[in-house]
Amino acid sequence: MSEVVNNKQIVLKDYIGAGFPKESDLITRVSKINLSVAEGSNGVVVKNLYLSCDPYMRMRMTKTQGSYFESFTPHQPITGLGVARVLDSKNQKFKKGDLVWGMTGWEEYSHITNADGLFKIEHSDVPLSYYTGLLGMPGMTAYSGFYEVCAPKKAEYVYISAASGAVGQLVGQFAKLLGCYVVGSAGSKEKVNLLKNKFGFDEAFNYKEEEDLVAALKRYFPDGIDIYFENVGGKMLDAVLVNMRPHGRVAVCGMISQYNLEKPEGVHNLTSIIAKRLRIQGFLVSEYYHLYPKFLEMVLPYIKEGKINYVEDTAEGLESAPAALIGLFSGRNIGKQVVVVARE
Repeated sequence: MSEVVNNKQIVLKDYIGAGFPKESDLITRVSKINLSVAEGSNGVVVKNLYLSCDPYMRMRMTKTQGSYFESFTPHQPITGLGVARVLDSKNQKFKKGDLVWGMTGWEEYSHITNADGLFKIEHSDVPLSYYTGLLGMPGMTAYSGFYEVCAPKKAEYVYISAASGAVGQLVGQFAKLLGCYVVGSAGSKEKVNLLKNKFGFDEAFNYKEEEDLVAALKRYFPDGIDIYFENVGGKMLDAVLVNMRPHGRVAVCGMISQYNLEKPEGVHNLTSIIAKRLRIQGFLVSEYYHLYPKFLEMVLPYIKEGKINYVEDTAEGLESAPAALIGLFSGRNIGKQVVVVARE
């Protein structure tokens, strides 16, 4: 017998252009939802537990065409990665009570018609919120970008921008476990201390306190950088290029400094790519999800043995989600930003 309940949702008011998004661009509304899946469907109905705030969501607030991501639909709930419990299923991969992670709505309950894109959570002896980060998309991003794109070797010199974020903190720890020298940058003293004292980076610095980024990187990497994990873009990328070592690799994960600009900053040191024979490669984590079992096989023992630390910034309640998401773009969060919708 079907059950219809109220469903609180976070909705995009309208497309926004250049500049920083505001909390008022996202509104809360209540609609109705049927908690049963219709016959003939291949989908599931889920109760959302944890939602992930990620930088790429800023680009989805703008109307774009021909991009690798879909724009949000105004006046409809926004979507993102989350952890949920299955309430009803017509998909043979899932049954009632299963825990899953994947793309879901920013709402209390969601109908997910493309349930084949969900991952069943088999290991619930770690915090469920980890599947929004460490054991979800950000973890896979760090894993695939570092190991697959960068092809690291022991004792190489690794630099990570936006290093205290959900992806950066993991890349640094993967690099340290491999025996690399690791330096990260972040935007506050608190985050710099976190990098050095919690995540075990060899060095870290506050990029906001550096007038000359080229000189700063030269100070931390007098012999140059082998691997740069790019999360920032713009002036940071420009400074890195002249500090790379011959045959260095740059994995381009994101460029958060550019997402709110009307006109992106230019990069002027591109001739370094030729002189130093650099490889710069962008990547999408979706192309590496086939490696997810291999990733879990590596990272779960690290978690249980205490070899990986992970920091979350938790916002309680769906109504706190707009502020949590918008706060990403001013660096307000410390660690992975998570929204708790429900804990059961």
